[in-house]
Amino acid sequence: MRGVTDRGATSAGGAAIVSERTPAYSRVTLAQIMRATEANLLGTIHGGEIVKIADSTAGTVGHRHCGGPVVTAAVDEMVFLAPVRVGDLVETFGQVNWVGRTSMEVGVRIEAQSYSDPEAPRVHVASAYFVMVRIDEDRRPVAIPPLRVETPTDQRRHREAQIRRAHRLARRAEIEQGRG
Repeated sequence: MRGVTDRGATSAGGAAIVSERTPAYSRVTLAQIMRATEANLLGTIHGGEIVKIADSTAGTVGHRHCGGPVVTAAVDEMVFLAPVRVGDLVETFGQVNWVGRTSMEVGVRIEAQSYSDPEAPRVHVASAYFVMVRIDEDRRPVAIPPLRVETPTDQRRHREAQIRRAHRLARRAEIEQGRG
């Protein structure tokens, strides 16, 4: 079995031992100040920059969960709720919601706060769900550690991720069927 090992351990049969990980194990928070080079003519940050930040967060979460490189296979949903302005402090919060054999769903929440006014409230500006795939040195998918959900919130997120996965698979089947 090719996969992520826990400190390189193997079973008696030589198969890699893949230990479970909780969502808390790979939870990540990243922050950065938004600059004028990332803004449009209205002085707000390009949506693509927010997607890029969210994707970087998802990749970091995936790498932490797997202990190796991951690539983005899909962005299931990206919802923009409020604009981000030049000078805002943007924080992203990411965690693994669901894990399959070689892929996982990572949820990312993006918040912004005025850098010049630390008393200003944080604003939820966007959320996204990324499907990340663990790859080996030949860039082929490999097995990843299973997810052990423990808290009620993590269990809810896991159930919701399973629903999103079922919808993704149904859409893919529909598209393939339409191609004949």
